[in-house]
Amino acid sequence: MPRSLLIISRQSPWSGPSAREALDIALAGGAFDLPLAMLFLDDGVLQLLPAQSAIQLQQKDITANLQALSMFGVEDLFACRTSLAERGMLPDELSMEPLHVLRDQEIAALIDRYDQVITI
Repeated sequence: MPRSLLIISRQSPWSGPSAREALDIALAGGAFDLPLAMLFLDDGVLQLLPAQSAIQLQQKDITANLQALSMFGVEDLFACRTSLAERGMLPDELSMEPLHVLRDQEIAALIDRYDQVITI
């Protein structure tokens, strides 16, 4: 039986390649039916905002990769409520569906559910 994987994405979409790499890992794992989930934490929640202007920052847009997650079977998507609040973001304004917003104590329980955890 495949081991389950939780990918914790902590970087903003424009701070370098980390956000894209986390999505690439999720898409690859999903393509091989690996049981996995993604948690957007800290600046990683900024990836969930719609209408990002990646071209102005000379970065590649990750919106298509985010939208492709469900097509690759990655449907367990989580965001940290505290990270959202610290950045003035509301769950209703995010571009991901379905997205589960978790409190800090729920995040610890989420991490414990997975065999392997990658933080990027």
